[in-house]
Amino acid sequence: MDNDSRVFPKPRRFIAFWWTLGIISILVLGNIVAFQVSPWPGAMIVRQVFTSTAASVTKIMAPFAPDNVHSTFDVDYKPGAPKAQLDVFWPDGTSKALPTIVWTHGGAWISGSKSNNTAYYQLLASHGYTVVGLNYAYGPETKYPGAVFEINDALAFLVAHAAEYNIDPNNLFLAGDSAGGQLTSQIAALTTNPAYANEMSFTPALASNQIRGLILNCGVYDLNTFFGGKGIVGWGDGVTIWAYTGQQVSESNNAMKQMSTINYVTADFPPSYITGGNADPLTKGNSKPFAAKLESLGVDVTTLFWPADYTPPLPHEYQFRLNLDAAQTSLTQSLAFVQQHTLSPK
Repeated sequence: MDNDSRVFPKPRRFIAFWWTLGIISILVLGNIVAFQVSPWPGAMIVRQVFTSTAASVTKIMAPFAPDNVHSTFDVDYKPGAPKAQLDVFWPDGTSKALPTIVWTHGGAWISGSKSNNTAYYQLLASHGYTVVGLNYAYGPETKYPGAVFEINDALAFLVAHAAEYNIDPNNLFLAGDSAGGQLTSQIAALTTNPAYANEMSFTPALASNQIRGLILNCGVYDLNTFFGGKGIVGWGDGVTIWAYTGQQVSESNNAMKQMSTINYVTADFPPSYITGGNADPLTKGNSKPFAAKLESLGVDVTTLFWPADYTPPLPHEYQFRLNLDAAQTSLTQSLAFVQQHTLSPK
């Protein structure tokens, strides 16, 4: 009898093998079931991907941050809410109200942070504006429409504390990227369409004439484009909607209907600057149709879209990749849009 047999007889090794195989099978099956019964496992994977991508883009932006901007970080705009903080930036030496850009970050409604875009906010502020970067509650920790109402709370806070933060409450520009673009467009539609606000029992923090314009980068405005998605992208879209709304992608998901601001805009929608990259599928399916819908209503729309053969191909949220000429063009045109629509002092 060999040493192994004396220590661990063959029948016991056989039983141990099958116990081990059974445990592994249960764990694998458990993970498969977990992905089917809850959005959490998939959402955490998507969040990690978005977080990693955001970190790399943040590094690209960092060298472009100016050094002549005052920065105030992590102001609580809704005490007790874990993600309800904002950052404020203005040119050094400012002591008066400035036209103000309020930016809602992206992240597929389940990730992201204002801190990812600090350099971009500072760059905007260096051109003579107060800039606010918002954090807000997102899924799966907080379900729709929690984020919408929390951003509205932030706007109410900014108006109430306008003098403290050099904000001109009559010259507000709402901005956002990706999911933040969707949220920004939704706030604007709720503010300018009373029937839509009534549908959501939403009381706007702003009067419609306080919103001088929108800056919408690579946003989502028609959730119908998420139906029938295939492959890893379709899976990711499905996970994010499930995590954010609490329901899977389907025609019976009323949150998806309400999030599709293309269906709720009116002629009173604010002037809008809309852009998207030529390698971003959201450009063809969302940004261009949304711009066309606004133009058909007579809304003042400024667009920046790129030829299909433009090189290098411009990915989702290309505007933050400030080492690209196209991103610099978008920055210049965004600033020109704000200047054009700023209400002059009386």
